[in-house]
Amino acid sequence: MGVKLADLFPKAEINYDLLKGKKIAVDASNVLYQFVSSIRQRDGTPLMDSKSRITSHLVGIFTRFSNLISKGIKLAVVFDGKPPLLKIREQERRAFLKETAMEKFEEAKQEEDIASMYKYSKQATKLSREMFDESKELIKAMGMPVIQSPSESDAQMAFMNEQDDVWACSSSDYDCLLHGAPRLIPNLTLSQVRKLPNGKVVKTQLELIDLKKGLRDLKITHDQLIALGILVGTDYNIGGVKGIGPKKALKLVLEHKNFDDLFASVKADFNWKEIYAVFKSMPIMKNYQLRWQEPDVEKIKKILIDEHDFSEERVQSTIEKLNEVKKSREQKGLGDFF
Repeated sequence: MGVKLADLFPKAEINYDLLKGKKIAVDASNVLYQFVSSIRQRDGTPLMDSKSRITSHLVGIFTRFSNLISKGIKLAVVFDGKPPLLKIREQERRAFLKETAMEKFEEAKQEEDIASMYKYSKQATKLSREMFDESKELIKAMGMPVIQSPSESDAQMAFMNEQDDVWACSSSDYDCLLHGAPRLIPNLTLSQVRKLPNGKVVKTQLELIDLKKGLRDLKITHDQLIALGILVGTDYNIGGVKGIGPKKALKLVLEHKNFDDLFASVKADFNWKEIYAVFKSMPIMKNYQLRWQEPDVEKIKKILIDEHDFSEERVQSTIEKLNEVKKSREQKGLGDFF
């Protein structure tokens, strides 16, 4: 879910020329859920191979990541580890919503209501351990580094960004900012349209959020941003304080410099200090390695064609796109890539 700050933080429109040659950390869970929920047939059925195994996530990885690589972007994909104990409530809430959605999907299926089947199938989206493992295997075969964070990927990506090991983080969630990521790209995709949960299709623009600039514009510190996020609601205090949205939260944070006074003034029914501590002390891995390799063409074909029945023609076409990137890189010299 993530903290809801989209309407509050200023964004700058950018183009892909700015990102050429830059290293970007990608939130794996974030994009995989996007792929599995959106890459579906008209009745909501996800794409599957001949053994009825879901392949929507593999289609998304191979297509989107290849397109981004063709733009000269170096992607490092970061996976979640063990969630904080405070997130258990949110996980239980999500599991309940998915079960409810699946029940409604089955009802719609009985009634042959195609539109409702599509709607509820998206809401019931789940990612299995096998799907995560397959995703890692394909990402590595495509030559991108896979980083396994000990806890939340948002914190791991933010640390990598702070260390200048990556230029920015990519996620549609804004939690990376609360963890201190200097730069966030909310919509890293070549597609210029996005389908909202209500089915409406909207145009999108590649955007960049600069944390320091945003804090200056809002006239708050990073610690105040964390407090603001807690007021609005995070994965560790779902819903935040009732009746408080981003703009009201900003007003309250500016009025109350002392956080004890701030949360007392809104009669918060949760331990704000416990949530604040999660953002300030999330476990991260410091000895990660970021090394990009040449795509393993045979491994890619084995995963997609041999194991999951992908079209050999389409796979080969995308591989040729990756080879064009390789040729372009070789002209500049391998030293620019590694």
